[in-house]
Amino acid sequence: MSIYLDVIWLLNFCFDALLLLLTAMILKRKIIKWRILLGAFIGSLLVLLVVSPFSAIGSHPVTKLLFSILIVGVAFGYNRFRYFIQGLLTFYFATFMIGGGMIGVHYFLEFDVQVFDGTIFTQSNGYGNPISWGFVLLGFPILWYFSKNRIEEIETKQVFYDQIVTVKLTIDDVTLHLKGLVDSGNQLFDPITKSPVMILDTNKYEDLFPKTLIDQSKNIELLTNETTTETHKWESRVRLIPYRGVGQEHQFLLALKPDQITIFQGNEENIVKKGLVALNHTTLSTDGEYDCIIHPKMLVSASIQSAS
Repeated sequence: MSIYLDVIWLLNFCFDALLLLLTAMILKRKIIKWRILLGAFIGSLLVLLVVSPFSAIGSHPVTKLLFSILIVGVAFGYNRFRYFIQGLLTFYFATFMIGGGMIGVHYFLEFDVQVFDGTIFTQSNGYGNPISWGFVLLGFPILWYFSKNRIEEIETKQVFYDQIVTVKLTIDDVTLHLKGLVDSGNQLFDPITKSPVMILDTNKYEDLFPKTLIDQSKNIELLTNETTTETHKWESRVRLIPYRGVGQEHQFLLALKPDQITIFQGNEENIVKKGLVALNHTTLSTDGEYDCIIHPKMLVSASIQSAS
């Protein structure tokens, strides 16, 4: 059986890059692509060291620890000791989580138990020992995606929903400074792009929006009315979001794709990577405590630009 060193090196490079990416997502750290790739490249060099005359050094646990320290340092930098150790331990956590998951799934699928003369025999029927390369190629990306989604779900549940945050909404030349309520009851998504949707109390800001757009948001049928020829400058931003209220049939909300949504939470500035703004014409807060309802997923998917 032939083993191609370049293929093994490439696989390790890709796996290290994905593990560093998962580490950054868990810690909510800014992802700098060239640093992630450089860290993965340094980690992949360990494969070359293992097959060299210095294989005894390359396979030693101390060498692997030093490589891990170098990988994390290059990928995320060194701000302070606690910051660095947190990154290093999370990198190991992601590695053990994915690796342990692959071993668990492998033996779940391939483990065989037989009874012969009252004695229990166990054996693995998998191709490759203990895990074949084909299983690694398929299993690693699947488990990486599964782990990423599970972590995001845990983070979403940990968000303190009943809180008021400051929101900066930019659409073309219009900039709105709002008070937003993070509400777990808002589960609106764009069915096509899967972008989370925040709900805006448009009554306060109708004068800043094109009149035709406001009319369309109040009467969705105007969007499909062939006799309506009046246009507005935000037509390319318009999206239709289906929703269903209690005791109501399926309806639609008119939403806009903004240039940017920024959520200020404490000393953190969170820029939402993707999101839509639905135009609502009912009063959201009778006391005027907030102007919009924020989808909790926006806080989970946002990238932190500055933090204390």
